[in-house]
Amino acid sequence: MKVIATVAEMRELRSQLSGSVGLVPTMGYLHQGHLELVRRARRENQTVVVSIFVNSTQFGSGEDFATYPRDPERDLALLEKEGVDVVFMPSAEEMYPEGFSSWVEVEKITEGLEGASRRGHFRGVATVVCKLFNIVQPDEAYFGQKDAQQLVVIKRMVSDLNMNLEVVAVPTVREHDGLAMSSRNTYLSPEERKAALVLWKALNLAQELWQKGEKSGDRIREEMTCLIEREPRARIDYVSIADPDSLEELSEVDHAALVSLAVRVGKTRLIDNMTLG
Repeated sequence: MKVIATVAEMRELRSQLSGSVGLVPTMGYLHQGHLELVRRARRENQTVVVSIFVNSTQFGSGEDFATYPRDPERDLALLEKEGVDVVFMPSAEEMYPEGFSSWVEVEKITEGLEGASRRGHFRGVATVVCKLFNIVQPDEAYFGQKDAQQLVVIKRMVSDLNMNLEVVAVPTVREHDGLAMSSRNTYLSPEERKAALVLWKALNLAQELWQKGEKSGDRIREEMTCLIEREPRARIDYVSIADPDSLEELSEVDHAALVSLAVRVGKTRLIDNMTLG
């Protein structure tokens, strides 16, 4: 497994590769969700590249960039065990050199949900992912469904900018009790960890209501909200039932719908989602 730190080295290596290349972009501190992306890429490509870069530009003021969990030695050991060929680990200076002033902005679908709560977040995401695509030039890039809006944004960017690659969505990997795997789960105390299950319970409630014939988006949102509010450690950021492509909120759930939510449990902000239909 080769570990590369510079854009020039990564480009030189890429020029020597033949066959399909799969890219798994990460911010490190890997868990089984990340490793499932790696395994999917390994099955489908001759070469697998994993990037590890904690991207400061997608963190807003007061967010957890400085304290975001990092353990590069552990990450590299896990990736080597999974048979990864290349790990691209650039520094902040390598990705954003002095004078950097170009940004990628995807409009409309970034205005709500995470975009409304975290201003500038998707500008940072789209820019760094665009840079990684340009540097690595993958044939396929793998992203988890847990970050559903991010996935929609990246697919839109790839389509709009005629990028020559396929974005592959991989289902959310969950703990045994349903909590979506996330690097931020490490912030939770034992009591908060139990309280965090309210996200999964709310999503299951939405599915249950819909399967029983409830088509009112407002009604499903209201029931989910009531359930979450009964958990004293939880504070709702948003509860959404939206079109899975446009991300516009639905008043009637008469076709496929993306149910997503962001909830703070203690000081930790967690997100999760489920698709109905």
